[in-house]
Amino acid sequence: MQELMIKITENEQKIFVGIDVHLKSWTVTILTENIVHKTFTQPPSAAVLADYLRRNFPDCEYYSAYEAGFSGFWAHYQLLELGINSIVINAADVPTSQKELFQKNDPIDSRKIARALRAGQLNAIHVLKIKTLEDRSLVRTRDMLVKDLVRLKCRVKSFLHFYGIDMPEQFKSPYTHWTKRFIQWLREDVQLSSPYGIDSLGFLVSEVESLRKLLLEVNRKIRDLSEEERYSKQFGLLVSIPGIGTISAITLLTQIEDIARFKNTDSFASYIGLVPNFYSSGEKESIGQITFRGQKILKRILVECAWMTIRFDPALSISYNEYCRRMQPNKAIIRIARKLLNRIYYVLKNERIYACGIK
Repeated sequence: MQELMIKITENEQKIFVGIDVHLKSWTVTILTENIVHKTFTQPPSAAVLADYLRRNFPDCEYYSAYEAGFSGFWAHYQLLELGINSIVINAADVPTSQKELFQKNDPIDSRKIARALRAGQLNAIHVLKIKTLEDRSLVRTRDMLVKDLVRLKCRVKSFLHFYGIDMPEQFKSPYTHWTKRFIQWLREDVQLSSPYGIDSLGFLVSEVESLRKLLLEVNRKIRDLSEEERYSKQFGLLVSIPGIGTISAITLLTQIEDIARFKNTDSFASYIGLVPNFYSSGEKESIGQITFRGQKILKRILVECAWMTIRFDPALSISYNEYCRRMQPNKAIIRIARKLLNRIYYVLKNERIYACGIK
C-alpha cells in the first residue's frame, strides 16, 4: 500500500476531495486525477482532513468542495487557511443520475461531489467575508425578531377571541393596536374569572413588550451599521432611490457585498431570482413565472420596495399603470421590481445618486 501511495504522489499532482458535511461527522471521498483513493468518515474538522492529505499525498495540490448548508462557511475558511483550494457549491448544481436520486446516502453524495470537482463541472457560489457575514447576521436577527413579534401579537388576539373578549370601540381600528392605551387596557381592564387567566395574558403582553424593546435596540444597531465607513457611501446611494429605506438598503448591502462581482443587470437579476422559468424544445417555447431559485430575502425586499416606489417615482408609476392594463397587479409589480433592480445596479456600479424622471 505504501509503494502504491508513493507512485500516486509521484505521478499525480492534483488531489480532489468531495465532502458531505454533517453536524457530527464528514463523509469524505478522495480522488486523484485517474483513480479513486478512498471514501471514509471523519470528525467534522478541517485540520483532520488536511493532516490526512499531507500525510498520504505530500507535495500535491489539494482541491475540495462541499455543499452550502446549515454549517455556513467556517469549514471553507479553515480549509483555505490550511492550503486546500476549497469551494462551496449549491447542492442543486451537482450532476446527479436518476439512480443516485433514489439510492442516496452520504458516501454516494461525497463521491458525486468529488467526481464533478475533478471533471470541472462545479460552479462555486460567492462566499461573503466573515465581517460581512456577521453584519448580515444582525439584519437577519432583526428579521427573526419581527416574525416572533408578529406571532406573539397574534397569540394575544387569539387569547382574547378564545374567551370571547371584544375590543372596545376605540380599538376597533388596527392602527390603534399595541399603543400604550391598548396595552394598558390589556393589563388593567380585561376581565377573566380566574387570576391564572389574567396572569397568562399578562405573561404574553410582557413578552410582546420585551421583544419590542429588543427590536428597538436592534434597529439602533442597524442604523449605527449603516453609518460605518464601509457602508455609508453605498447606503446613501441606495436610499436616494424612492421606496428604499434603511432596513432595505442595509439588507441589500450585506447580501450583495460587492456589486462589481456581477457583470450586468441580467446576472444580478439571476442571482436574486427575478428571472422567469422557461422551457424550449423544438418549435415549442414556454415562459413561466419567476424562478424559485435565488435569494429569497432579496426577492422579498425588492417586491416590498417596488410597492413603495410606484408611489413616489413617476417613471415607475407610469410603467406600473401600463402593465396593469394587460396583467394582474401582482404580476405587474414583479416587473417593477426588476426595473428597480436595474436602478439599484446602476447607482451602485456608477456611484451616482438616483434622479427621478419620467423616462
